[in-house]
Amino acid sequence: MSAELRRTLTLYGLTMIAIGSTIGSGIFRTPGKIALEVHLPEYVVMLWVLGGIVALAGALTFAEMGSMFPGAGGLYVYLREAYGDGMGFLYGWFILFISTSGSIAALAVVCSEHLLYLYGGAHTASWGMPLAAALIVFLTIVNLFGVRVGAWIANIFTGAKLLGLVLIIAAGWFFAHPQVQATNMASDFSRSAPSNLVSAFAVAFIGVLWSYGGWQHVSYMAGEAKNPQRTVPRAMILGAAIVTIVYVLANLAYMRLLPMEQIAHSKTVAADAMNTVFPAGGTLMAFLIALSTFGTTGIYCMTAPRMYYAMAKDGIFFPKLAEVHPKWRTPVWAILTQSTWALFLLGFWGTFEDLIEYVTFMDWLGLMLVGTTIFVFRKKRPDAERSYRALGYPFTPLVFIAICAWFVGFTVVGSWEKAAAGLFVVAMGWLAYRFYFKKVIS
Repeated sequence: MSAELRRTLTLYGLTMIAIGSTIGSGIFRTPGKIALEVHLPEYVVMLWVLGGIVALAGALTFAEMGSMFPGAGGLYVYLREAYGDGMGFLYGWFILFISTSGSIAALAVVCSEHLLYLYGGAHTASWGMPLAAALIVFLTIVNLFGVRVGAWIANIFTGAKLLGLVLIIAAGWFFAHPQVQATNMASDFSRSAPSNLVSAFAVAFIGVLWSYGGWQHVSYMAGEAKNPQRTVPRAMILGAAIVTIVYVLANLAYMRLLPMEQIAHSKTVAADAMNTVFPAGGTLMAFLIALSTFGTTGIYCMTAPRMYYAMAKDGIFFPKLAEVHPKWRTPVWAILTQSTWALFLLGFWGTFEDLIEYVTFMDWLGLMLVGTTIFVFRKKRPDAERSYRALGYPFTPLVFIAICAWFVGFTVVGSWEKAAAGLFVVAMGWLAYRFYFKKVIS
């Protein structure tokens, strides 16, 4: 198979991928946990704004590298060019065996839960795991048939989830309950700051950062983008900016419809908020979350395999993953390998919480490392062609790197078992590179 990837993605399609990769289940699952930790409405809003600043700082930083390296592979290419084949290999290794495959499994679990809620509720719970596996298989098959099909799913389902969030925002704006707002300004819960504010902010911010992750996936699709030097950086920045606005407005809407104490003890904040407007709100939100997670799972099945494809073409990964189907023009073996591992993780970890804890630590450690490459390129390649230069350099990347470092350190302390599991997988990757792939390259 000597076919090449086809450049068909426009700025609109790339932006929908950036947004769809970010908005999964976080905005529907994490607001309750965040409110429980920090209590005060202004603290909640501040954390979501801060999370948006981190996402924008990352997008502004990564956009410069995206303008320099318009080929397939994205973040792997940035690390390889900055630090060599070994670092690039390790990043691709943990994206395959931890980050994206684990996210696919976790999102499929959430999607299956809400589909079963729509169908019949508790008595269908035993079907959760088989349905999650079936969703992964289905979306894998869909993405084998071409990037146009995958982009179509990204456009349709991202548009649907944005429409749903707009409905929540509109409900908060037009159907706000005055007594709720009065309660949030006067109740003991919403007016009492947590005893350990620093610790509360740290725990709450984990949920915020997890909700904002995903915009970087658009970089993996550079090899199939039209005019990638311009469209990829713009898509990352636009995606992060749109998600930030939507997230902040959605949380303001929650707090205009529900008392803070109720938000803090709810695992279905969106459904509870919409139930105050009309009785079928819970059903609508279950449908929305199913759409949201289905679309995001499909995007993840499409994007990251382009990284493994680029690695294999560079000769530092399994050669089979570089093969492109002559008719569909997709990296079929890269897609199949990722989905097979996602099915394994689904069976091994099982629960949404375990999967996310397994993924998040290494995900942000990797993003932190990628953020440092901008300094390497500014020093080693000052005259390289760049259609975009990071706004606010060096302050912007430093803010992003510092917050990523804090998050990684806090995760090591607070959830060391999952961090250790991730580091073990990376150690296996280092051994694989040291004793096999490095010899193949040389």
